[in-house]
Amino acid sequence: MISVRRDRPARARLSALGAYVPDRVVTNADFVARMDTTDEWIFSRTGIRERRYAAEDEATSDLAVRAAQAILDDAGVAAADLDAVIVPTCTPDYLFPSVAALTADRIGARRAAAFDLQAACSGFVYTLAQAASMIESGWADNVLVVGAEKFSNLVNPDDRSTSILFGDGAAGALVTAGDPGSTNGFLGFDLGADGSLGCELLIPVGGTRHPAAKAFEPQDAYLQMNGREVFKFATRAMEETTSRLLDALDMSIGDVDLLVAHQANQRIIDHAVGRLGVDPSKVFNNVEKYGNTSAASIPLALTEARDQGVLAPGMRVLLVGFGAGLTWASTIVSYEP
Repeated sequence: MISVRRDRPARARLSALGAYVPDRVVTNADFVARMDTTDEWIFSRTGIRERRYAAEDEATSDLAVRAAQAILDDAGVAAADLDAVIVPTCTPDYLFPSVAALTADRIGARRAAAFDLQAACSGFVYTLAQAASMIESGWADNVLVVGAEKFSNLVNPDDRSTSILFGDGAAGALVTAGDPGSTNGFLGFDLGADGSLGCELLIPVGGTRHPAAKAFEPQDAYLQMNGREVFKFATRAMEETTSRLLDALDMSIGDVDLLVAHQANQRIIDHAVGRLGVDPSKVFNNVEKYGNTSAASIPLALTEARDQGVLAPGMRVLLVGFGAGLTWASTIVSYEP
C-alpha cells in the first residue's frame, strides 16, 4: 500500500458484499445421533437447525479467499486496486502469518496492506470502523473486509453447550471512497469492551498464557463458554450499544430501515429487538441456517438479505454485534452498491 493523503478526504461507502459457505451441512439430527439432545431442545434454545462445516483440509484462509473473490466480483474491482485487506477472525490458520496476508496473496492484492483484527464476533463492525477511518482520513480508496471463521476445529464435539452453536463460513464487504459531500455512508460507530469478563468466553490453550507446547487437558484446547454470563452480557450490550449510537446521532430506531445483528442465538436477538422496539419486519436473521459464524455472521446475513431482495440500495442499516473480549460494536450505514 502506497498512500498519499488526499487534500479533500472522501466519504467511506459500503459498496459491495459477498460470501462463501462450505458445502457440508450439519443438521441438529447429526448431534442427536451422538449425544443426549433433541432437535427441539437445540432449536428452542438457539434458533439453529443447521450449520456448515469446512472440509478437514480447508483452513480459514481458504474460506476467506472464496468470499473475497465474490466481493470483488460484485464490486467490479480488481484485487490490484485494493489498498488494504483486513480479515476479522479469531480462528486463524496460524498465529502468524495473518489470514489477511495469505488471502491478499492468493487473490492478487500484492500492493495492499494486509492484517487481521481480533474482536471475535464484534470483529466485522470493528473492522468496518478501521476501513472507514482509513478512507475518511484520506489514506486509502479501497479496503476489503472479509470476516472468516472455521470453528468446527475449535469446539469440543462432546460439549453440548458449545458444539451445537458454531459453524464455518466467510463473508464481507468492500469499503470504498465516495463523494466527500455525501451525507450517507457510515453515520457513526459505538465500539467497546469489558475485559473483566474475558474469561467467560475463551480458548485457554495456544497463547503465551498457556503455550500449546506445555502439557494441557484436551478440553482446554477447545472453546469454553459460561453460557449464562455471556447471554446476560449479550442481551444488555446489544440494547445499550444501539441506544448510545442512536442518541449520539439524534436518531430513533424508526429511522433505521433494516437491523442485522450478530447471528449467535435467536433468543438474544429477539430479546434485543423487543427491548429496542424494532419492527420485526425490519429484522433479518439467518442463524437457523448457519449458526454462529462469529466475525462472518453479520456480513453473511447482509449478503443473504441482498440476494433475497430484503436489502436495497440506499437503505440505512443498523449492524450490531457482541463477542469474546467481551466486546460490543454497532454502526449505522447506508448500503450504496
